[in-house]
Amino acid sequence: MLTAFARAFKTPDLRKKLLFTLGIIVIYRIGTHIPIPGVDYRAVQVCIDQASTNTGLFGLVNMFSGGALLQITIFALGIMPYITASIILQLLTVVIPRLEALKKEGQAGTAKITQYTRYLTVALAILQGTGLVATARSGALFQRCQVANQIVPDQSIFTTVVMVITMTAGTATVMWLGELITDRGIGNGMSILMFISIAATFPSALWAIKEQGSLAGGWIEFGTVVAVGLVMIGLVVFVEQAQRRIPVQYAKRMIGRRSYGGTSTYIPLKVNQAGIIPVIFASSLLYIPALIAQFSGGSSDWKAWIERNLAQTDAPTHIVLYFFLIIFFAFFYVAISFNPEEVADNMKKYGGFIPGIRAGRPTAEYLSYVLNRITWPGSLYLGLIALVPTMALAGFGANQNFPFGGTSILIIVGVGLETVKQIESQLQQRNYEGFLR
Repeated sequence: MLTAFARAFKTPDLRKKLLFTLGIIVIYRIGTHIPIPGVDYRAVQVCIDQASTNTGLFGLVNMFSGGALLQITIFALGIMPYITASIILQLLTVVIPRLEALKKEGQAGTAKITQYTRYLTVALAILQGTGLVATARSGALFQRCQVANQIVPDQSIFTTVVMVITMTAGTATVMWLGELITDRGIGNGMSILMFISIAATFPSALWAIKEQGSLAGGWIEFGTVVAVGLVMIGLVVFVEQAQRRIPVQYAKRMIGRRSYGGTSTYIPLKVNQAGIIPVIFASSLLYIPALIAQFSGGSSDWKAWIERNLAQTDAPTHIVLYFFLIIFFAFFYVAISFNPEEVADNMKKYGGFIPGIRAGRPTAEYLSYVLNRITWPGSLYLGLIALVPTMALAGFGANQNFPFGGTSILIIVGVGLETVKQIESQLQQRNYEGFLR
């Protein structure tokens, strides 16, 4: 990886792209530290300094925003509205025929879907920004903080509208910065910003573990956590690169006196075909009842049960439901993102076949069979990666913002591998050595 970056900086075009990407990242990180109007910054810092404030309900969104959510800055919502909008549009593409037709139109249809994603992102930003402001005003954003009710001193309608507009504009700016990286930089812009947001929380989280440790000044706990994290990263890299290659043979066709086709290729089916989406779905679904219970007034048996069993990430009920929801959403997402019948029809149209399998329906059934078999270990792997930090590292005082949590590792490794592949592919295009020298 380091060799690829060193070679990239020696190439003028890639050096410009890398420097442009780094410049956008600097702007993004500056924006995560600028508070929005109407917020008492000192009261926010007092609440953040308390150890219990980082284990609240908003840990996942705070991780995706690089810690900007709890600081209530202009980029407080971060990239989360765009991620949610993209997932919603991807799911609706399977349900709504109009969106499915746009997806098949190629670049023009993709541009139209991207425009819909932008509109939905702004709408979700307004909704989430309103919810965040209401949560901050009620004091529920920070649990067990004495000055939580003083975060928003002026609770007038005008101040609330200004805060929501500021955060919505911040989300639109983040979306624009991500698109700039995609067009003029290296890698997928949204993924890069998500990578930076998560990586930015690593130093402070690791140092907090060292400060909370008791063995050799906390260095033993620190070293143990880093070692476990490296092992988990190695496991994630191994599984993310694993794939089942289904061989495909294309028959020869005679056109005049020339023969075409006759090539051999393969269909790569990844073990983790669903990626990080099942973990995000499962986390979001489990947050809904906890969020409802938090905003409901008074006390009741169902509210106490939810706070005891679902709102706590280390509760046995939460762990079991989280694990099975990840497995369910892994199969669900694979089913809507990969269509064996469509792949079999395309192969048959261009004269391709799997050796030993008849073209058409038998090919689709075979692809479905193989996909189901490799989705099982992929879904179990996602569930274990998401739960191992919660179960094994609880003794170090780790919370849901722990740097080596399953969601953060999956995103860090996935984005890192994809970015390095893009850099290497561009290096090969510019430094290709043919047989003529």
